[in-house]
Amino acid sequence: MPQLNPSPWFFFLLLAWLILLFLAPSKILGHINLSEPSPKSTKTNNFTWTWPWQ
Repeated sequence: MPQLNPSPWFFFLLLAWLILLFLAPSKILGHINLSEPSPKSTKTNNFTWTWPWQ
């Protein structure tokens, strides 16, 4: 039974996990905004919603 022989697919499985472990974090971290907005630059909105049926 060829599906019980791990030599053909185990290398590709290991290679795929290594690619995900080493390349994916760098790609994901490239899209994260590392500078948080300062409280002075953010605008506070004090709008209160009024429900018409109350």
